[in-house]
Amino acid sequence: MARGAIQEKPLVTDKSAPSDPVDCEDIERLFKKTRREREEALMLAVLADAIECFQKYVFAEHERGKRSFQEAEDWILEKNNDWLFSFCSICEALELDPDYLRQGLLRWKEAKLEGVRNQYVDRQKLAVKRCRTTSGSVKSHWIRQRSLSGM
Repeated sequence: MARGAIQEKPLVTDKSAPSDPVDCEDIERLFKKTRREREEALMLAVLADAIECFQKYVFAEHERGKRSFQEAEDWILEKNNDWLFSFCSICEALELDPDYLRQGLLRWKEAKLEGVRNQYVDRQKLAVKRCRTTSGSVKSHWIRQRSLSGM
């Protein structure tokens, strides 16, 4: 019989009847693999949700978004890996380097903050430029009016 192939066996009610131990090992290995895959899928979902909240709500203005961001950031920055669903434990179970991922997320956040700061500075410069242009044109208009009236 090929390894991993399913063999049909009649139900045995006599406990003294021998069973093939290889079949039991295959079933147990398959069960453990399936169980492990489900655990990893759950861990990956927890990690993905935290990263999504971290990125989605980094600039949140409403309380719920701010709280979601803060919880995600606190969880990512937590160095305690004693509990099963800590950031470090999940990364290690998924064979990811928690420090590398953490640093990448913090660099992403800093780049986004820098982008927002630059946009703010650009808007301020534009507002000042508009003000100067408007003021200059009013001043020019006033000077022209003055010279025309002979003052």
